[in-house]
Amino acid sequence: MKLTTILLLAAGLLTACGNAPARARKAAETNPATTRASEPKQYTYRVKASYPHSTKAYTQGLLWHDGTLWEGTGQNGASVVQTLDLPSGENRVLARLPRSEFGEGIAILGDELFQLTWQSNTVHVYRIEQGRLEKLRDHHYAGEGWGITTDGTKLYMTDGSANLYTVDPATFRRSGHVTVTWKGEPVPYLNELEWIDGRIWANVYTTDQLVIIDPASGRVEGVVDLTGLLPDEERTPTTDVLNGIAWDPEAKRLFVTGKNWSKIFEIEIIEQ
Repeated sequence: MKLTTILLLAAGLLTACGNAPARARKAAETNPATTRASEPKQYTYRVKASYPHSTKAYTQGLLWHDGTLWEGTGQNGASVVQTLDLPSGENRVLARLPRSEFGEGIAILGDELFQLTWQSNTVHVYRIEQGRLEKLRDHHYAGEGWGITTDGTKLYMTDGSANLYTVDPATFRRSGHVTVTWKGEPVPYLNELEWIDGRIWANVYTTDQLVIIDPASGRVEGVVDLTGLLPDEERTPTTDVLNGIAWDPEAKRLFVTGKNWSKIFEIEIIEQ
């Protein structure tokens, strides 16, 4: 599903989620800076390398930390935090959620790892200790948990709407939010997040697109179209949507994958 199709559905979706798209549209219409905003850049991609990925991993969060790829998975009874060996695809499970909880996005800030849950209103916080996870505490939040990332100081999270929330890592209290917009229209279904060079990259659930967001304004500055990334011959009945973005800041490598995908791809984006 294309981003434009998602936007056509946005008004109904956001209303169902209890948000107010009319307010966002009104703000866009009355704000000259918004109406004069430059067109978001459009990107395609080139695959630089691919690596094996377990088709049992329902990827909800993906990140690169301290030379290692970390993954958070979903599904009741199968939600874990694990590290991945890129060449082999082998995983090492470090934490498991109770069967009653459905894992969502993960983020690492300092020596702490945060793991959201979908509808349990709980974020689990672990200390990273010599490659292992030690449970520290839980925090509770309103609404659903979808994606989470950090700028190195604050956390940012999504709840399936067009809202991007700023969160205090010590208390998990929200200190504010922006509405993410594409040409003035709210963009719902914001899912997995990654902080890359001062911008937040997000999967848009059910689409093959990533959006590049200015975290201060919420404006989408770029759209990366990953249509066709996973070849048809690699798809099975359990293959689900694109989800998962990881950035290696030292080597400047970008990794993406999807739920139950057979591959993790290292890609280069190309402006059209």
